[in-house]
Amino acid sequence: MTEDVDNQPKPQPTIERLEEQILWYDSRSRGSQRFFKRAKVVEIIAAAMIPFVSVLRTPYTPYITAGLGMLITVIEGLLHLGQYQQNWTAYRSTCEALKHEKYVYLASASPYAGVENAYALLTERVESLVSQEHAKWASTQQQEFKPKA
Repeated sequence: MTEDVDNQPKPQPTIERLEEQILWYDSRSRGSQRFFKRAKVVEIIAAAMIPFVSVLRTPYTPYITAGLGMLITVIEGLLHLGQYQQNWTAYRSTCEALKHEKYVYLASASPYAGVENAYALLTERVESLVSQEHAKWASTQQQEFKPKA
């Protein structure tokens, strides 16, 4: 038995985009957080080992100490270059804001309550959140690579 085409649910591209964006920001936030925390743990361990290694009486002590210092410098450089902590918090913030919009919309709560076209309002608000995040990211990238005066 075939159903009437008019009875099929209409696709809701904004809801699909909202779900995709929530998943994307959640994934990127978790990835940035994981990388940042793991790198910091290695950095802390390397820094803590320097005083211990420096008192060892081996011919390799200066090389080990120098290697640990280099490791710390490289890790800190990578963290700064990749902006992992900033991305983690910015992506988490955007993800939570998108989730908030989703649940408020689904509950028909304010600002969606009593609005003639709540779906259009949702579309505008979701796109505004995503655009704001993109603008922040682009601004950060431009400032990061701008020559220092």
